[in-house]
Amino acid sequence: MIRRRPLLLAAPALLALPGAARAQGWPARPVRVIVPFPPGSTPDIAGRAVASHFASVFGQPFVVENRSGGGGTTGTDAIAKATDDHTIGVSINAPIATADRLYPRLPYNPQRDIALISLLVRAPQLLVAAPQLGVASPAEFIARARAEPGRLSYASTGTGSASHLAMEALKARENLDITHVAYRGFPEASVDLIAGRVQAMFAIVAAVLGPVREGRMRALGVTAAARFPRAPEIPTLAEQGVGGLESYAWIGLVSPAGLPAAIRARLEREAIAALGVAETRARLENAGFEVMGTTAAEFQAFVEAERRDWGGLIDRLGIRLEL
Repeated sequence: MIRRRPLLLAAPALLALPGAARAQGWPARPVRVIVPFPPGSTPDIAGRAVASHFASVFGQPFVVENRSGGGGTTGTDAIAKATDDHTIGVSINAPIATADRLYPRLPYNPQRDIALISLLVRAPQLLVAAPQLGVASPAEFIARARAEPGRLSYASTGTGSASHLAMEALKARENLDITHVAYRGFPEASVDLIAGRVQAMFAIVAAVLGPVREGRMRALGVTAAARFPRAPEIPTLAEQGVGGLESYAWIGLVSPAGLPAAIRARLEREAIAALGVAETRARLENAGFEVMGTTAAEFQAFVEAERRDWGGLIDRLGIRLEL
């Protein structure tokens, strides 16, 4: 009776609050988890780790659906337009923080149509150079680029990606003339960097540690505020005198803006709990992520800072894309 009485007393209030009432019995069926990138990608790894925890806690399957395309905007658009109360998803930097600055015809409004639930993980980037270039530090790379304006090129994982914007920030800071070569993803970009067809690239640290330690890429500096725990021998850019370039590739849990607030609050709590589970945390850290697990409010503040900083750079450079 002690447990039942509050529910009986609360029933009239719940009837008056459709969102709260729906949240009480949610989920009533399997939940779709949209990942805007292919299986095996870093957002897919993070999405599946959280989905597995949610399934065990909520007692319903959380089924990952990979919807690739448009640099993550295709899947993020599907999240934004879902109206069934049983769709959530994960997304990354550009589709959430900068897509409305990059794409004049973006089919969704990130600030209006997407609800931010929790910043799950982030990963610093590493500035790497082709060994053939013969540079061993950011200062040497900058000096080489200044000595040969317009002759060096750099790879990115796509126009508007974190790897693209990080190099553009470095170019703006140091007034460098380096040609951008956009690739469809990291594998293609890394092949050409190793071969020396492009001379440099920013990439997630964990993705390039193998080639760096094998001598196929030269590590120049990490974009984080502190050294990467799995590679403490690599200094940050800031400690080598190249400040103001702190940047991360990140992945967050999101939902359609119309998902009731009470459901989003439950997901926020369970996402944070999931990232506290030793097995889940280890799985993500082994993939090269820094585990975050923020509140929705903290995630919102983080994204607003990303929009301000990177959106301003996009506007200054006049970067515009078509879907």
